[in-house]
Amino acid sequence: QVQLVESGGGLAQPGGSLTLSCVSSERISNVYSMAWFRQAPGKGRDFVGGIHRSGGRLVYSDSAKGRFTISKDNAKNTVYLQMTSLTPEDTGTYMCALRLHGLAASDDSVYRYWGQGTQVTISS
Repeated sequence: QVQLVESGGGLAQPGGSLTLSCVSSERISNVYSMAWFRQAPGKGRDFVGGIHRSGGRLVYSDSAKGRFTISKDNAKNTVYLQMTSLTPEDTGTYMCALRLHGLAASDDSVYRYWGQGTQVTISS
């Protein structure tokens, strides 16, 4: 059983920045892909972006592309989501997800393990 713990959420102003972290109990060098999702109240989970184990292949949603950056530190077993140019539409609970096999995908059903999430609120 893999455990994922997110942190770094909070309140930011529109146009501001936040960096989220996801620490995995599994060595992420052994993980095929990891991803970030966002869930707004009463909504399903929306794909934000994902990263391959090599770090060389990344996938972003249209809304995240150009503003958000996913990276990882294998030594710390941590995946990061750096968010800039934040807007109120970025508000939600951000969750880290992991799949042992396969590339990152926007379908949340392909991910086997999930963290509990960290809240991000963008408001003036």
